Amino acid sequence: MNGRVYIVGAGPGDPELITIKALNILKSADVVLYDRLVPESILTGLKCELIYVGKEIGDAYLQEKINHLLVEKAREGKTVVRLKGGDPTIFGRGEEECIYVVENGIECEIIPGVTSAIAVPETAKIPVTSRLASPSVTIITATRSNGELITSDYIPKKGTLVILMGIHVIEELYGILLSVRNKDEPVAVIEKGTLKDQRVFLGKLEELIKIVKENEVKAPAIIVIGDVVLLRNKLQKC
Repeated sequence: MNGRVYIVGAGPGDPELITIKALNILKSADVVLYDRLVPESILTGLKCELIYVGKEIGDAYLQEKINHLLVEKAREGKTVVRLKGGDPTIFGRGEEECIYVVENGIECEIIPGVTSAIAVPETAKIPVTSRLASPSVTIITATRSNGELITSDYIPKKGTLVILMGIHVIEELYGILLSVRNKDEPVAVIEKGTLKDQRVFLGKLEELIKIVKENEVKAPAIIVIGDVVLLRNKLQKC
């Protein structure tokens, strides 16, 4: 008899932000395939097989291996957890893995996680929407599935813009952003969001490359553009 696969979100980095449902499923797992951004403390104490499948951006070969492993382990009758940072379907390919599993005759369930796109700015005291600043938020990734840079068509002229996975292509991304957004707009760059060593840098959009280069910002990092960034000064007093 086949087992079952769960595609589970581990949250944005702080291990305390994982959901109770996710923890309960982890406790019942026979096998856990986990990403490189999953906090080690979440895995501590689990009495099951742990398989590290952390991959860099665009590692298609490893993704194929992950897909096969999910099905292989489930066909052994095991409860399999695919543990991903953030939320599984916010640029996490969770839906792709679930489709592959289901197409191979295995039951699959997606367990939502707290997405870094919202939690990281919030932890930095930057709300992504506010009646005081912005009634909308757009979340984008800097590159598409084929590795090509996102085009200006996906960038809104107004509202909050949250950019994931953009640091490694910051110079190319910068030109696209300036073709749509105002160079004087507030910008925040948040490195290692929700963690104890989180760093937050503020400025204007025209200073984005300078902020990233001078502070040697490394992934994981999130870029926030829009007037909501200005609310950080007020919320710092809370």
